[in-house]
Amino acid sequence: MTKAIGVIPARYGSTRFPGKPLALLAGRPMLEWVYERAQRASRLSQVIVATDDARVLECVQRFGGRAVMTREDHATGSDRVAEVARALDADIIVNIQGDEPLIDPAAVDLGVALLSEHPEEQVGTLVRPLNEATELTDPNVVKVVLSNDGHALYFSRSPIPHVRGSADPACWPKQYSHYYKHVGLYVFRRSFLLQFVSWPPGRLEQAESLEQLRILERGLKMAVALTSYEARSVDTPEDLQRLTRFLEESNRGRQG
Repeated sequence: MTKAIGVIPARYGSTRFPGKPLALLAGRPMLEWVYERAQRASRLSQVIVATDDARVLECVQRFGGRAVMTREDHATGSDRVAEVARALDADIIVNIQGDEPLIDPAAVDLGVALLSEHPEEQVGTLVRPLNEATELTDPNVVKVVLSNDGHALYFSRSPIPHVRGSADPACWPKQYSHYYKHVGLYVFRRSFLLQFVSWPPGRLEQAESLEQLRILERGLKMAVALTSYEARSVDTPEDLQRLTRFLEESNRGRQG
């Protein structure tokens, strides 16, 4: 049976939101939300937090989770995950973003299924339909175009594909109905992950600031699964406030 382990990279320092993993959401550290929801994924045998700070380590231990200290100088979350993965006995490693407190366990299971049910695949990720025209031109929303056989052709912060003959990108989804945005969950075969982090960043990766382009630039494939999960990532204190309001409104709706 394929063994999959989820690893949550949780760096304490952040330019836009220092101490983000420990920020409180409805009275609990945000990282605790991520950990608990990841644990509900039926295809994961365990979940581990990879951190560079003793405060995060202590927080995870207080709520009964498992955390591992890593180096402070990792350039990406994947590098931090790989440091932990080197000591793990697992076939599949899932890089679960530490700033998505409402991560859907079913989305994690869907990602694991990409590799466990398709032994020829080495790495996979998730996408969802892009429904809002404003997201198409937002550089913080990563767009992706797909091949007919379910692999990523390219990721970009720019609107792709470009619809010729229309100057207004807001009109493009009406003419082309297959726009997708990336959901930042990565699923690696352990051996491929260790190989991936050994490669130097590629030119496309550096231009777009998207590490997954390192894979495509080398001519390798990344499997993709379509999900309905809408990621609600927290990058700034303002994002946390919006998510807090969302939870409050959701709770009021259920009580009503």
